[in-house]
Amino acid sequence: MKVTEQSSNYSNLDKMTTRELLEGMNREDRHVPEVVAGCIPQIEKLVDGIVPRVKRGGRVFYVGAGTSGRLGILDASEIPPTYGAPYDLFIGMMAGGDSAIRRAAEGAEDNKSQGWKDIEAFGPTTDDTVVGIAASGTTPYVIGAIEEARKRGLLTGCITCNPDAPVAAAAEVPIVAVVGPEFVTGSTRMKSGTAQKLILNMISTSVMIRLGHVKGNKMVDMQLTNKKLVDRGTKMIMDETGIEDYGEARAMLLHYGSVRSAVDAYLSKK
Repeated sequence: MKVTEQSSNYSNLDKMTTRELLEGMNREDRHVPEVVAGCIPQIEKLVDGIVPRVKRGGRVFYVGAGTSGRLGILDASEIPPTYGAPYDLFIGMMAGGDSAIRRAAEGAEDNKSQGWKDIEAFGPTTDDTVVGIAASGTTPYVIGAIEEARKRGLLTGCITCNPDAPVAAAAEVPIVAVVGPEFVTGSTRMKSGTAQKLILNMISTSVMIRLGHVKGNKMVDMQLTNKKLVDRGTKMIMDETGIEDYGEARAMLLHYGSVRSAVDAYLSKK
């Protein structure tokens, strides 16, 4: 039996108090970061494979179904506003298409050929990377996409939560985070989903830093999409340049459009 389908370590959940439920879930969640820590060598290998490819114009495709697909779409959608990267650098896709983000598409994940067909619409090249996300490790939509991508020379990775999973065998760089049975038996939106989210954070954030979108510890290319981010960017400029007047720094930020551009322009005049 798949680890992700094994019976919960807890019985009679329906008889527990709210406090008992919360403490049980929290107790299980504590194991997840430790498991992810053991995956770092494989995460490192995948990141180090992605970076040079992106520098040559490659992209990263996250492919999943259900919760796994939604997590990939979430991670991909946060890259442009956080790092000012193009919207087609990280591309999240899931079985059933965008409508499946909110409403499950019955049977879509069982179509083994559709994953690659969805990627093919973007004109993939050998500089692209496909990362399959499947807690079970058996999702045909994901496995088919990885197998075809690897045949065609793309870098392939995966994130799964079952040992000896077919998706891990298909991927060049498998990341296997075995977090154990879920608190609610088979509910992989819980510990498995948390592990996948942590790993996706690590992959995309490391890639963006390695590509130069962070200076020191600051998101110098973030999009100025709201007042909070304009305020954050203004204070970054003040820290980097020594400008003490908030209004002056804010005006510079709005004029140049990003912290990086504003600071570079200021320093070039000194």
